[in-house]
Amino acid sequence: MKHIAIGENHLYSKAYAKGSKFIGKSVIVYALKDYKAKKLMLANPQKQFINRIGLTVSKKLGHATVRNRIKRILREGLRQVETVNNIQKGYLIVLVARQGCIYAKSTDIAVEIEKAFKVLKLINL
Repeated sequence: MKHIAIGENHLYSKAYAKGSKFIGKSVIVYALKDYKAKKLMLANPQKQFINRIGLTVSKKLGHATVRNRIKRILREGLRQVETVNNIQKGYLIVLVARQGCIYAKSTDIAVEIEKAFKVLKLINL
């Protein structure tokens, strides 16, 4: 299933301020319970809770092609983690790229995202 993006800036600010966070070598993960999850679940054709995902890549990391490559790698790493693990639904999840993300592979990012989700208790064991 395709991810639903976080579209509003105030949701990023809420995730930064109130959400729990994990700081890794190449990615920072913020997670906050989504207050609109019930409404989105009812609008979803499968009637399931979903996570809203936000990706943040600073201009300090490079030009547009570099930033877009990093976003693709973050999405792929997240997809790999979701296919292997049972992730809790109904959260705002913000992934912030760090300097170590520039030359990282998607498998490296997937390992770090999985570790972050375990620390933040987003993976159901």
